Amino acid sequence: MVRAGVVGHPAEWAFSGYNEIQEPRERYALVDYEGLRELLNFRGMDDLAEAYRRWVDESLSAGDHYRDGKWTESVAVGTEAFVMATKEKLGVKATGRELVGGDGSYELRESPARYSGILGHENEGLRLKNTCFWDDIL
Repeated sequence: MVRAGVVGHPAEWAFSGYNEIQEPRERYALVDYEGLRELLNFRGMDDLAEAYRRWVDESLSAGDHYRDGKWTESVAVGTEAFVMATKEKLGVKATGRELVGGDGSYELRESPARYSGILGHENEGLRLKNTCFWDDIL
């Protein structure tokens, strides 16, 4: 939401992963805290939260607002066990989603092939000429 200009800092968006890392949930967590902590080699969540806060602040002050598809196009990101557990919890909602990745980092993604049959050519229906602005129809 920072890239979109909705908020100036991820802490301002209530549903961001940033807030969940700063104040880990005890129930219904969206982030695999232990997996993330181990992957980044931190002793505790307080150390991870502090480092993450610094990384985000440095990135924002440098103007590094680039999109990383791993985080923006995936249903789940983490270890193979975490991603598979998430897929199992989703049940039927995970139909058509596949595990991709390797080297300890995995993602649960929807296969792009699912849309090619619907739209014909990949992204064919996603053209500027097909855009409809709300102001024009209200």
